[in-house]
Amino acid sequence: MIPPTWQPPSSIEHGLYEARLRGDVSAYYDLVAQADLYLAQPRAYADANPDSVRFDPCWNPHTRTQCLVVYTAGMLPAPVEDPVFVTGSLGWFAKSWSPTDPPYLVVNPGSPCEGVLQAGEEGRAHWLWSASKNDHPGCRPHPAVLTLMVGGALHGEVAFGLAAGAHIMVNNGLFWNAMAFHGAGYTQEKESLSEWWGVSTRTKWLEYVDELLRADMVSELWEYALGLRHDTGPLTPDQWHEAADRALRVRHVGASAAYLHRTIDSVLAYETRFRTDGLLADDAIIRTVKAWDYGRASCMARWGVSTRLGTLQEAEAAVHRAGRLVHSTYNSWADFSASYALGRCLHFDEGKFGDYYEGVLQSHHLLMTDPTSPWLNIPWA
Repeated sequence: MIPPTWQPPSSIEHGLYEARLRGDVSAYYDLVAQADLYLAQPRAYADANPDSVRFDPCWNPHTRTQCLVVYTAGMLPAPVEDPVFVTGSLGWFAKSWSPTDPPYLVVNPGSPCEGVLQAGEEGRAHWLWSASKNDHPGCRPHPAVLTLMVGGALHGEVAFGLAAGAHIMVNNGLFWNAMAFHGAGYTQEKESLSEWWGVSTRTKWLEYVDELLRADMVSELWEYALGLRHDTGPLTPDQWHEAADRALRVRHVGASAAYLHRTIDSVLAYETRFRTDGLLADDAIIRTVKAWDYGRASCMARWGVSTRLGTLQEAEAAVHRAGRLVHSTYNSWADFSASYALGRCLHFDEGKFGDYYEGVLQSHHLLMTDPTSPWLNIPWA
């Protein structure tokens, strides 16, 4: 039983604590092998050496030796300017260890789920054995609904805004409700933000947060096509295409007729598949895909914290605003999710019903059914 004086921050630490209580060393190692391990680094070093990691040992009073300290995600302190945290798996640490490195790896020091792992040759063989059993070597299991029970918003307007970004967080196997966000670690967060968004400066981050909150990154053509159907009323596919032709004759929308008709066909194809796969009710249609931007805005705000491009206060304000926009635009989490899914599919999937579609479908079903999902625990009203 977990003593009332200490609540594990997440299921990660809960599992480690229970294994420690049982004295089950193998189970403890296996759980460590399934988690990202966060190692503190001087920020200047991490910026100058993104492909390298320093092992800076510290004194451990229990072993009376030097050790290397790592943390699981729920045990991390709030992000500060310096140091930052980078991630590695237990298998990676085993392969990276050298004879001159400390004799112990200590997980979550000073906590009830602390573990002291021997780093000698025999000990590291155990690390590698546990790592070999992990279905997700070198990364956290995902998709998964992970909740930060201590230090994360669980109710209220900030939690609602965080839940708007849950599709992305679940897909990546990260805490949906971590406002003080470390993500996948400083170096990886910087790399991802630069690779996927071209964002590496505070100015660009602020610009993108604002654009996403205005839903300016959503294609005007998608919104125009959906607006035609919504404003006109129930339309058959042929009537929707005819309405598009009439609109093109009287209004320039910055796109060819062929492109507008392809967009309509894509929306119809996705809605049909959404209904078959339980993502959209049989009688429902999608009115707007602004959710695609609002959900990403919730996450972009937190990516600014993890990369140190923005402050926690700025991120919280943006998340709060994203939540208000979602609530005023949609009627339910299911309504929001279908809109987000269509935006993601139009942007990435291009009618292939491939990995991008399967990913958003899986995240949707997890968020609509997992008992720990914010969409089942944060009321819409």
